[in-house]
Amino acid sequence: MTAHFVDLLDGLRRRSLRMASLVQDIVQEACEAVFHADAEMARRVVGRDQDVDTEEVLVESEVIRLLALYQPVGSDLRLLCTVLKVNNDLERIADCAVNVAERAKHVDVRTLGGPYEELRQMGPIVEHMLGNAVKAYGAQAVDDAQKVLLEEDAVDALYGQVIRSVVSAGSKHPEKMASFLDLLSMAKNFERIADHATNIAEDVVYLCTGEIVRHRRP
Repeated sequence: MTAHFVDLLDGLRRRSLRMASLVQDIVQEACEAVFHADAEMARRVVGRDQDVDTEEVLVESEVIRLLALYQPVGSDLRLLCTVLKVNNDLERIADCAVNVAERAKHVDVRTLGGPYEELRQMGPIVEHMLGNAVKAYGAQAVDDAQKVLLEEDAVDALYGQVIRSVVSAGSKHPEKMASFLDLLSMAKNFERIADHATNIAEDVVYLCTGEIVRHRRP
């Protein structure tokens, strides 16, 4: 490939990484909005979603343009495919963070006992998974990608605990059921963020090795 194409590919990759950093910030702010009952931060998260949507469209358009103009093969083709897939997962992660923030604007989950404690445990794990996924993507590091894959089960287990706690607490305090359902929605969106971070990690493995590892783990 020409030096010009290499420069364009590098510019696309750096733009994708800037978007990843933006999404990390949004997820961190969504967690802060939830766990500190910060309505202003929640509104900030909702407002930043448009920035991610704009970047998602621009990155996708550039990937398609480079595919059409240069018809790359080998590792260059793998990189473009990976950028396109990661781009989609990042946008979905931002959407999940917005969903969390929307509910944080009108419910203080700290008042909800057991279900809150499990949700509080989910937040740092999800942030850590996303951080490792972005780190793996930026460095093209399989080791960091594998760390993400190992943490997914912990998030799934906590989500199951949240469901059981909401069922138990809701039967005892039916007057709080609307708030419990909001908390359950937050937990589901955290679980979805973890899923998307896992997708990114799997795509990094593909980028680095050419091996497709989706659906292989028990």
